[in-house]
Amino acid sequence: SPHGIKIRITMLTKFESKSARVKGLAFHPVRPWICASLHNGVIQLWDYRVGTVIDRFEEHDGPVRGVDFHLHEPLIVTGGDDYKIKVWDYKLRRCLFTLLGHLDYIRTVQFHPNATQFPWILSASDDQTLRLWDFQKRSCLSVLTGHNHYVMCAAFHPSEDLIVSASLDQTVRVWDTTGLRKKQLGGPAAADQGYPGMTDSNGNRGQSAAAATALNVQAELFGTNDVVVKYVLEGHDRGVNWAAFHPTLPLLASAADDRQVKLWRMSETKAWEVDTLRGHANNVSCCLFHPKQELVVSNSEDRSIRVWDVSKRVGVQTFRREGDRFWILAAHRSQNLLAAGHDSGMIVFKLERERPASANGPGDKLYYVRGRELFCHDYGRATGGSSGVDVPIASLRRVGQQAQTDGIGS
Repeated sequence: SPHGIKIRITMLTKFESKSARVKGLAFHPVRPWICASLHNGVIQLWDYRVGTVIDRFEEHDGPVRGVDFHLHEPLIVTGGDDYKIKVWDYKLRRCLFTLLGHLDYIRTVQFHPNATQFPWILSASDDQTLRLWDFQKRSCLSVLTGHNHYVMCAAFHPSEDLIVSASLDQTVRVWDTTGLRKKQLGGPAAADQGYPGMTDSNGNRGQSAAAATALNVQAELFGTNDVVVKYVLEGHDRGVNWAAFHPTLPLLASAADDRQVKLWRMSETKAWEVDTLRGHANNVSCCLFHPKQELVVSNSEDRSIRVWDVSKRVGVQTFRREGDRFWILAAHRSQNLLAAGHDSGMIVFKLERERPASANGPGDKLYYVRGRELFCHDYGRATGGSSGVDVPIASLRRVGQQAQTDGIGS
């Protein structure tokens, strides 16, 4: 399109909730539900189509910052300031079990995206570690050490054996989980990984409870080498609050207290900074790649949500709230739906590209509307690097009667 035509991005709000501060958000993969974990310790399950609370879960002591839905089973995982990870069955409406091991606040929790093959939960904590858990065996698989400040978030790559983490130590780390996958799925190391005290179909007992405990203690003390650091991304000069993988491209986005969103690229052997997106006026809380469009969305304690064009690497839209700082963003897996959590609730919304009204005229001309004016783009007068010249034709101000009836039929 000629440079005169700007594609505007509009926000269509689908649902708004009022509640205590929202710290964690997760969309249900299929149903029109969103789970919100709150600063007051409550977990709310909302139907955003109807706008009602379906259920609430209250067992955590203090703020709950992390929440996620299992892809296939009726499970929710949450992580809180009480150092506890809880797995809930929302059909049975109760907490099934608690995973203990973290020594400080838990920031994020996530089920593995391929949850049928890998019954894993990933957690990030202020104890400076990430942990991988097997929620079927209810045990810790691996403790990922290396950050030297709070780990603010951790996420699995949607399709590869990678994890990304962001920390207040000003780095983003990418971890390779290939070793752990191989160990879990078979191979010589997997023989002694059976359920503690369980028998298999041949009547052979798996590892004893004592052996399992010994392995757990060993993992606790020394970490394991099943997960290795692949890259350490340095570039932010304040703590990093969030990092996210692109769903398909080898790209990362990160958000930090230096008020910047950075884009990074990965190859097989290295990762490097591509660009910095500047515009937020306070700590950037969260960022993600739009699942359907080449956009990055970020939100901040400056009370705004910003939308950035990934290819042009510029800000294309800003949405502001009056008095609420933003803390978290979530994207639906398959639909064009986003959610943002703030000081007094959340919003579920769509981002739509609004193309201006335009029509081809006689000759090499395109007529289009921008703002309240009609322009003519004349391709015939193209020079140098331009595709033509934009000529203002007429002002489209509303007059008299027209203003009252305007929009009734539109």
